[in-house]
Amino acid sequence: MKNSTPRYFSPLFLFVMLAFTVLTSCKKAETADPNLSYIRVINTSPSLATYNAYFNGTMVNSAALPFGGSTSYTSYTSGAYSLKFTTASSTESVLTKTVTLSPSTYYSAYLINKPGALDIYTVGDDLSTPSTDKAYIRFINLSPDAPALDLAKTSATTALISNKAYKSASGFITIDAGTYSFDAKETSTGAVKATSVSTSFTAGYHYDIICGGLVTPANDTERPLSLQAVLIK
Repeated sequence: MKNSTPRYFSPLFLFVMLAFTVLTSCKKAETADPNLSYIRVINTSPSLATYNAYFNGTMVNSAALPFGGSTSYTSYTSGAYSLKFTTASSTESVLTKTVTLSPSTYYSAYLINKPGALDIYTVGDDLSTPSTDKAYIRFINLSPDAPALDLAKTSATTALISNKAYKSASGFITIDAGTYSFDAKETSTGAVKATSVSTSFTAGYHYDIICGGLVTPANDTERPLSLQAVLIK
């Protein structure tokens, strides 16, 4: 490294450095601090409601979480914590549960099911990147009335991930970096139940492919079945 500092930077150099900073600051570290736990919260309740999330009484979202909305990871010492959800317009709990965090572990906590039957589904997140030239995806079925589902690239005949029932998640698998859409297919028949929008998947990053909403919404306040990609950050 040179010891001298340039007296000025060209506009092109400044643009390149700014772009690099933005890209690298969004990437999740592979290794957790051995003294800490990490958790993020995602709203996948199939309604039009938006929610605030409180961890031991402190709100962790900067704006109410819509369907598919996610917080970034927040670090805590290991132990048991209270996770409370409220609607955007109230501080009264609509669901409060205890979440236990182990050290050196990443977690995702999903708010699931309809209002009146809300619950939390928590999974551990393996954010390692053994292949730095690949993107990482996992498939999660969080639709309360959906059958077991497979995940495939749109129009592909072979499933990438198979037979995920409600409230179950696959491990992460690798895909080539690029732009794709995916189909959620009924495991028993192969019928396409939902298709995601085309999304760009970047090497070295992890994504949830979440099937949420309802196969049969009861009214216009319930969300129909959908498939979406969420960057884990």
